[in-house]
Amino acid sequence: MAQIHSRKCKNDPLCEEVETATASRTRGQRLRIRVSGIVQGVGFRPFVYRIARKYGISGSVSNDTLGVLIEAEGAKGNISQFLAALTRDAPPLAKIESVKTEEIRPLGEKRFSIGRSSVSEEKEALIPPDISTCIDCLREIFDPADRRFRYPFTNCTNCGPRYTIVRDIPYDRPRTSMSVFKMCRLCQTEYESPEDRRFHAQPNACAVCGPHLMLTDNKRSPVRCTDPIREVVELLKNGAIVALKGLGGFHLACDATSDDAVRKLRIRKQRLRKPFAIMSQDVETISQYAFVSAAERGILESFASPIVLLRKKEASCISGEVAPGIAELGVMLPYTPLHHLLIRDNFLALVMTSGNLQDEPTIASNEEAFEKLSHIADYFLIHNREILIQNDDSIVKFIGGEPVVMRRARGYVPQMIQLPFEVADSPDILAVGADEKGTVCFVKGGRAFLSQHLGDLKNKESVLSFEKTIAHLEHILAVKPRLIAHDLHPLYASTRFARTQQNVERVPVQHHFAHIASCLAENELDEQVIGVSFDGVGLGADGNSWGGEFLIADLSGFERVGHLEYVCLPGADAAAKEPYRMALSYLQSAFGEDAPHIAHRLLAGVRKEKIEFIFELMKKRVNTPLTSSVGRLFDAVASLIGLCQINTYEGQAPMELESLIYDKVPHNYFYPYNVQERDGMLMVDLSPAVRSVVADRDEKKSGSYIACKFHNTVAQFALDVCKRIRSRRHLNKVALSGGVFQNKYLSEKLTFLLQEEGFAVYRHRNVPPNDGGISFGQAAVAAYRYRKANR
Repeated sequence: MAQIHSRKCKNDPLCEEVETATASRTRGQRLRIRVSGIVQGVGFRPFVYRIARKYGISGSVSNDTLGVLIEAEGAKGNISQFLAALTRDAPPLAKIESVKTEEIRPLGEKRFSIGRSSVSEEKEALIPPDISTCIDCLREIFDPADRRFRYPFTNCTNCGPRYTIVRDIPYDRPRTSMSVFKMCRLCQTEYESPEDRRFHAQPNACAVCGPHLMLTDNKRSPVRCTDPIREVVELLKNGAIVALKGLGGFHLACDATSDDAVRKLRIRKQRLRKPFAIMSQDVETISQYAFVSAAERGILESFASPIVLLRKKEASCISGEVAPGIAELGVMLPYTPLHHLLIRDNFLALVMTSGNLQDEPTIASNEEAFEKLSHIADYFLIHNREILIQNDDSIVKFIGGEPVVMRRARGYVPQMIQLPFEVADSPDILAVGADEKGTVCFVKGGRAFLSQHLGDLKNKESVLSFEKTIAHLEHILAVKPRLIAHDLHPLYASTRFARTQQNVERVPVQHHFAHIASCLAENELDEQVIGVSFDGVGLGADGNSWGGEFLIADLSGFERVGHLEYVCLPGADAAAKEPYRMALSYLQSAFGEDAPHIAHRLLAGVRKEKIEFIFELMKKRVNTPLTSSVGRLFDAVASLIGLCQINTYEGQAPMELESLIYDKVPHNYFYPYNVQERDGMLMVDLSPAVRSVVADRDEKKSGSYIACKFHNTVAQFALDVCKRIRSRRHLNKVALSGGVFQNKYLSEKLTFLLQEEGFAVYRHRNVPPNDGGISFGQAAVAAYRYRKANR
């Protein structure tokens, strides 16, 4: 470990030495202190300087590739107070993992130095996530007397870009995309002063020396104007669609109160019904059109500033085109100065949807934005600060009164997650996740680093983004994976990537086991539980498409002990896009030869020849694998009640089905079902439930009534199976995971029923329950198995 000695370096902007007014003038105790965690880019060194001055400490503090290194000398009592303050009073954005001390020989120094960063091959320092604009910077931006008045790239050590501009660690300006901007005299003075909140704020800049905005039309011709932001405000008010370059990529923006503008964006982006995220200037404004609890407000106003899914109010000026058929709105607050300047006192809300083409990652470069978004956006508001790694907006939803991260990205990545077990001398691990809601996860020294949301790996652009993210994280984390964990599905792009890697040991992990492992690791559970894994489809160990699974699992492995009865998956992947296919499959299972007649009667919106074609496929067992999927069950019911026959986006039918039961009086009715044991396996037969749904439909029962009753049925059969497993295996802890548990009503209902029966229930919070958490589960399994094999 390199020792940092105090030395004068007045001409070096990366080294500031100041005399501590109350420094000890006699030799006392001297400690070398290693602080690990998120302690770079968060104002930690000026904080250390200030408490050193307060407690009469001499010595030095510097960044290096391991974190922060301090040498502190003073009277023993003062050293003790200094150490206590180090963790007690740390900056709000710092996350201290460990503080290790070593007593060394006193030097009798009289000063405390802030030294230049040092670099070594070993890297442990952690980069903070991108952080929303702080109150102090906002005050400057809207103060006409301030030199940063209306400057859209204002930041300080307490806010601004981090992860998206970092090339390497230690986190210093030359290793960021700000390196091309030479600070002016005033900015340099701020940067070099430990008393200033911009001391070593690496993105520090002003209008004189920093990045700047440019407004063009969609043919790349500059728009002549004195203030691009004011010009964009007028364009948006007049119905234009504007591509905005932000913190981690582009947004496509329009007035969220204008039906015409939102409809135009939908048509151009070919996004017919998928909800758009919107942005308002403050929580008071959001409250005009959505319900906001105190806890939801706390997350909206947090440093992460994610999109939060909020329940709509019936009377609202927000266009019905923003989230058709859905009871929630995805809402966020401004998190960059540019957003604040655009929206304050100008709009009730702006649509702020990802700037990308369908199924592709968010665009981060100006050139690619012009190439791919010119047919969508009328104008482009761009800037000349490079985004080194794309990072979409995070999404949070409250379930059971607790925030659950549904999409982990800006504001959360690259924060580490501690694994719940020690791994001595563990090799570095890479887990590559699934193909939908793709993420990757690295494990280094018992710490997991879950990447940002990468989208669906369905095209070349998404796969390139996936590979770029792996390379970026490998570099800044200094990891060299020797184990690579992946899904069983051989056709996943992530699996193919894993199989091309050389000099690594591959660890295949079954999809639904990875879901449960993810929940176990997040909740720090190192024991067997009943795992309830409900999602769309994932390749099972028997070659069928699983998705409604009851497992007995710990991090070392699993046993499948129950599942939904298999039904046909007509057309395989096509069934996820066309819910009526699953309706036909469940009708066949429930009614046999009478199914076609019932189908023609119920599914009036589906062409007769299509219905007959699907029944013929199932009869001949052509391209009709078997599935136990709960997600596809939701699709079937949504189709049977006439709600949704074609999914224009992933999860549309289940989301619209859940939305039907909002604002309705919950009841405890549920449909009949059978649970049978076959060769030791508990099988859930939903044919009775399907027959009852058809009967309710024939009796003209409302969609809301059927939707609520159906949700209760899923919760009830899950409880039933868990109770049967408990009676046989004496397990009382249940882990819930999988994309179906994004459903607020179902998650809360099942949790309540389980807890009422004395079960301990574990759910996700910081790791997505959907496929965005798969890579974390894979990584935890690979690390645990290595630990077990090398005890």
